[in-house]
Amino acid sequence: MKIIARVKSDFPVKFGIPRQSGRVEALKAMVVMEPEYRNPDVFRGLEEFSHIWLLWEFSEAADKGWSPTVRPPRLGGNVRKGVFATRSPFRPNPIGLSSVKLEKIEMNQELGPVLHISGADLMDGTPVYDIKPYVETDCHPDAEGGFTKETKEHSLTVNISEELLFKIPQEKREAVLAVLKEDPRPGYQNDPERIYGMPFGAQDIRFSVKDGVLTVCEVKEFKDRISCMCMKC
Repeated sequence: MKIIARVKSDFPVKFGIPRQSGRVEALKAMVVMEPEYRNPDVFRGLEEFSHIWLLWEFSEAADKGWSPTVRPPRLGGNVRKGVFATRSPFRPNPIGLSSVKLEKIEMNQELGPVLHISGADLMDGTPVYDIKPYVETDCHPDAEGGFTKETKEHSLTVNISEELLFKIPQEKREAVLAVLKEDPRPGYQNDPERIYGMPFGAQDIRFSVKDGVLTVCEVKEFKDRISCMCMKC
């Protein structure tokens, strides 16, 4: 398959990305077409749709191989499920599927047509293989959720000082707080002494979690992937 576009988002690494698309509508991203596909005609009529499907590659897992069974983080990493019963990135073909809101189509002089989307669960630079309109028949209100119904949905109370909040660009604060509220930690990690680092845009958000409260302890400039590693206090 040919890569037709790449995603431009505020997630330079996998850590912190919501488990599914649409969970954090405040997250904004762009889909930038590869030069071969920058003909405006490819999107003729797409503006009539409110949402789209993105077919993309788990590029970080592309060379990691796969296993018939995996341990879903939502089940604490202790229960094995068949790979095709999960959305694990470690698959025979590491393909992901996301439903996102189409905010607008920008005609950029340099980049051609650029899709502005919201609710994306995608890392910066993610390769996109296809784009399709989301239609009413894609929704199945009576769908069964399998083992996902067994996991408790929870959110955290986010505690951040005004001083640290002001270090985050105003236009990104809502998205950052919403992502933190979703609990970006892996489902099997619950160490109150651990400090986590979540790169977002140009910032590295450092935080800890204890008794359902996420406390932001530092906001610093994000320099490289190493700075997102979690560490002990």
